Amino acid sequence: MRVVPLDEKTNNPGTYWQWRGHSIYYVKAGEQQPNRPPLLLVHGFGASTDHWRKNIAQLQQDFQVWAIDLLGFGRSAKPNLEYSGNLWRDQLHDFITEVIGQPAVLAGNSLGGYACLCVAAQRPDSAVGLILLNSAGPFSDTQTQPKANWLQQRISKLTRSFFLQPWATYFLFQYLRNRSIIRKTLKKVYLDHSAVTDQLVEDIYRPSCDRGAAQVFASVFKTPQGEKIDILLQQMTCPLLMLWGESDPWIDARTRGAKFRQYYPQLTEFYLKAGHCPHDEIPEQVNNAIHSWVLSVSDRGF
Repeated sequence: MRVVPLDEKTNNPGTYWQWRGHSIYYVKAGEQQPNRPPLLLVHGFGASTDHWRKNIAQLQQDFQVWAIDLLGFGRSAKPNLEYSGNLWRDQLHDFITEVIGQPAVLAGNSLGGYACLCVAAQRPDSAVGLILLNSAGPFSDTQTQPKANWLQQRISKLTRSFFLQPWATYFLFQYLRNRSIIRKTLKKVYLDHSAVTDQLVEDIYRPSCDRGAAQVFASVFKTPQGEKIDILLQQMTCPLLMLWGESDPWIDARTRGAKFRQYYPQLTEFYLKAGHCPHDEIPEQVNNAIHSWVLSVSDRGF
């Protein structure tokens, strides 16, 4: 794949799609290629299509690339709803059906990875492949804690109850959306701090100013956990590529990777020197991995 400059200030122009009465923002780049599926890129919590600009810049050379803002994030509408993996699963499935017009390879980071997994497992006609980058979501056997941790469980329950209070989630949101806190948080989850640019901070800060953003934050915070990953993997049949930023402080990548292999041994995986968002931190490596994997599975036939 030819290397192109990754200009942080360059954005692909996007447009809007109406879904269930709400405006959904998306970006399209590149031309449809014979015998190559389109790619659909899905951001994580608090991010947007902007987080994929470095990936779109290169991948559009060889693929038709789409990126979408999940309902409640980025430039998409932020209605007062109950947000869940099922909601975003249906959004992505309908987008693929109505807008892309053919099954896609879905690639998702963090929360977006979980939403993509829900599509691949429960709406299989929409997914010909799945790429997960430091994907979020619970496994069944991580929910039960030993009795020895009773005190820790109690403290965790009380803390959660506290932050379920509307005033508490509001003040937490106002604190976390501060530019200095965004920058500090990013530096915790990016191994290479030079990748934490002013534009990246602004891309995350800007949607937090939208009407309804605080309600979305509170809803996501309160939403019960969705279907467990092991159950979803047992329902899935498409090829799976896992890209792990192994310096992610939020995810034990090696342990989590082993869990995915336990339930989906036919997956392909790579561990990369990066944090929670490897696609933005080391885009060339991620782009090359995606490019090679999609071509290899395309040659074998999706």
